[in-house]
Amino acid sequence: MTPMAAKKLSENFSKSLIDEVRKWGSMKQTGVTLRYMMEFGSKPTDRNMLISAQFLHKELPIRIARRALELETLPSGLSQKPAVLKVRDWYLDSFRDLRSFPSIRDKNDELEFTQMIKMIKVRHNNVVPMMALGVQQLKKGMDPKIVYEDLDEIHQFLDRFYMSRIGIRMLIGQHVALHEPNPVPDLIGYIHKKMSPMEVARNASEDARAVCMRQYGSAPDIDIYGDPKFTFPYVPSHLHIMVFELVKNSLRAVQERFMNSDKVPPPIRIIVADGIEDVTIKVSDEGGGIPRSGLPRIFTYLYSTAENLLDLLDEDALGTGDMMTMAGYGYGIPISRLYARYFGGDLQIISMEGYGTDAYLHLSRLGDSQEPLP
Repeated sequence: MTPMAAKKLSENFSKSLIDEVRKWGSMKQTGVTLRYMMEFGSKPTDRNMLISAQFLHKELPIRIARRALELETLPSGLSQKPAVLKVRDWYLDSFRDLRSFPSIRDKNDELEFTQMIKMIKVRHNNVVPMMALGVQQLKKGMDPKIVYEDLDEIHQFLDRFYMSRIGIRMLIGQHVALHEPNPVPDLIGYIHKKMSPMEVARNASEDARAVCMRQYGSAPDIDIYGDPKFTFPYVPSHLHIMVFELVKNSLRAVQERFMNSDKVPPPIRIIVADGIEDVTIKVSDEGGGIPRSGLPRIFTYLYSTAENLLDLLDEDALGTGDMMTMAGYGYGIPISRLYARYFGGDLQIISMEGYGTDAYLHLSRLGDSQEPLP
């Protein structure tokens, strides 16, 4: 640790706070299921909101402390990178806010607590690009020959870290959304009891197509097949993120492959299938595919098709939401897989080099798998 960084830690965060983080970071986390969140949230009475706030008051510090501790002990000096120190400060600030909040005894306490966790969620908005910047800062200074030993450990850390972040944001977002004064019918916080995967897939693919149009001036067509009347309980915002990423990648591959060709680019096909256990969404393109040796790299955080993107961004630019460009910072696919796994699903990518790629997004229909708790 540079003397500067060490000094910063002791100045900003007292030893008692760091001890407290260690204590809470060793406590057991408590997971919830989609079904439980849905049943509990369907009656957002004052009493239930109080119970929910009391649960979060104890649970969030445990989850946040775990991440703060892990941020201290990353391999290859990643913990010392300025961007990572900044993320660690956000986690420690949030831990301190939660721990200094008194017990929640009545409706007023609960409303105040809700405002505070809303602020915590905003504070952490840019964690993903900020961590991406940290990895980038690390890679710049690294000897390319030794990279891959530690990289696997960093990759596994980021999987745990982002999975945990999805859980924290789901719990906060769900609690906050239950306060919505005029709730949409069938929407329980973040969870839609009758979500149509066809409709979400259509919206997400139109968004991805708009990004492609902006970047290339044209975009392949997208055909969607499935039963438009079919619905099941799920979190539409999560599904939107996943389909958007997959379709965006397919559009880019097809667009790049057919850019200088006089052939009409073949459409991207989305198929929604409803099984008993799983709802599966397949996104198929004829964008030329990926060599089999390159497939593992799709799921790593340490490789991006837009290697230079973060060089162009300084730290201040990270907040600007300009990250919707086609290549992004290479995190879309691994993070989409975490969203799928969070509620017991998965994401698989099968490629035919020389032809195209099929992505299979499996979503668990049952809603009773436990949150993964890294």
